Amino acid sequence: MGEAIILAGGFGTRLRKVVSDVPKPMAPMDDEGTPFLAFVLDKLVSQGITQVVLSVGYLASVVQEYFGDTYEGIKISYVREDEPLGTGGAVKKALRICRDDDVFVLNGDTYFDVDLVAMKEEHQRCNADFTLAAREMRDFDRYGALEIDENGCVHHFGEKKYCVAGFINGGVYCLRRTLLDNIQQDVFSLEKDFLEKQVECMHVQAFKSVGYFIDIGVPEDYAAAREYIVKNKYRIKE
Repeated sequence: MGEAIILAGGFGTRLRKVVSDVPKPMAPMDDEGTPFLAFVLDKLVSQGITQVVLSVGYLASVVQEYFGDTYEGIKISYVREDEPLGTGGAVKKALRICRDDDVFVLNGDTYFDVDLVAMKEEHQRCNADFTLAAREMRDFDRYGALEIDENGCVHHFGEKKYCVAGFINGGVYCLRRTLLDNIQQDVFSLEKDFLEKQVECMHVQAFKSVGYFIDIGVPEDYAAAREYIVKNKYRIKE
């Protein structure tokens, strides 16, 4: 079905008081110590992804030693950040070893239950440069709300502030493999420095999804994700 890049190189500073000895995507989610990243990969397996590039940095060896070169039939390659590159720099580096015309990008510390097959179909049908999975939320202030028109095109990324209801960027992307080829910087944020600044110059499509969403970046959400996964462990793999 395709290729995916997973960003797994973050420091996890806000989570360090409860998970201190492993990278954030390797945070244990059950009594057996199964890392969060395994559940992200399980979802990709179930949707037919056959190639994954893991972008690693902080404690990279922990990730590589656990997953090796294959996982449940997925071939795994690694690109390493010798210094922090930001999300954009990490994706740019990883895209160099991808082969598909359109590549998924996911965050290794976020689980968003998105139908990737349907998302890629919409991405290609709309001839989009960049498609993001958008999640409707209520009473939130940790995310900025998207401005989306009636055709699903994204025109603006709002600042983080309290919002009664709206769609947020869920951090699951499908983009053209060559999209970052002309970016001169090697260190930049995919969201702030590229996507938000270039949104008026390219076709950014929102793929709306109501699937389960959790970001384990703070202790409270990490605890909620552990509870959910323990209760729904086998359902997530379906």
